[in-house]
Amino acid sequence: MKIIHNLEELTSPIDNAVVTIGNFDGIHLGHREIFRRVVRRSREVGGTSVVYTFVPHPLKVVAPEHAPALINTYPEKEKLIEASCIDVLICAPFTRELAELPAHRFVREILVEKIGLSHLVVGYDYLFGKDRSGDIQLLRRMGEYLGFSVEVLEPIATHGQVYSSTRVREMIRQGQVSEVVEVLGRHYTFEGKVVHGFGRGAKLGFPTANLKTDKELMPCPGVYAVKVKRGDVLHDGVLNLGQNPTFCAAGYFIEVHLLDFEADIYGESLRVYFVERLRDEKCFDGPEALMAAIGEDIRRARILLTDAKIVEYREYLDCGQVATGGGKV
Repeated sequence: MKIIHNLEELTSPIDNAVVTIGNFDGIHLGHREIFRRVVRRSREVGGTSVVYTFVPHPLKVVAPEHAPALINTYPEKEKLIEASCIDVLICAPFTRELAELPAHRFVREILVEKIGLSHLVVGYDYLFGKDRSGDIQLLRRMGEYLGFSVEVLEPIATHGQVYSSTRVREMIRQGQVSEVVEVLGRHYTFEGKVVHGFGRGAKLGFPTANLKTDKELMPCPGVYAVKVKRGDVLHDGVLNLGQNPTFCAAGYFIEVHLLDFEADIYGESLRVYFVERLRDEKCFDGPEALMAAIGEDIRRARILLTDAKIVEYREYLDCGQVATGGGKV
């Protein structure tokens, strides 16, 4: 996949560009269906599949106080889109100037003249341009005289619930990490670097790796059964998110205890996959009560994780082909 970080890199329009445009935060199953349509159409017409998205999220520029916590980091987003078999990803800078560009000029000057749009795939509620004045009707009218076609996807849902980034955020914030797999199409994950902590876990007999991450959206405080990838090896673990209330600690901590594991991993990067929420974080009467609770957390996690299979981005996308086993959903 070719990645374009600035439209100035495009010295000529893309050949027969089949395009979708949006923020695509989370790359949930609704986004996946859009990408599948783009890839399928581009193969039918011998064109180029293109995803056009923005960095940063537009709300971080026009209304920072309303900007959402992002589900994916930008490197994760690029990997997920590449796993969708997209030919070209445009991660264009979103600026105040772009926000002020009228919808009709955005279509003509950027989508058609700059990118070379021949076919556009968008969701049913897509809005764009200055003050979000551009809509599906405008796109279709402009397509008639500028020579591109428009394909609109109706709401994509499961059990009557429409796939959306907002829904994913709500589920993650509520700690619904097992349920969100049905919406995301994969386990929720983050990458963290192992940093030095206070050493309290080791003193209790349960050494932990303290993690620092760039991930904006994390589940609510509590204890979770997780799978942890170190290099290419998956380990079972128990993760605590929160403030360590038993020790009256100041700050927010991410600590993971790897089961049956002993190694010095300071400075390494680990990828954590949330499997199941075990309990709320709580303040215990003392270290003994906390140790007993951790022991019970580990017992439950062992049971939950024994047969748990992690769905990663490499496994869940079929690139327009028929899915066949291998953990695909």
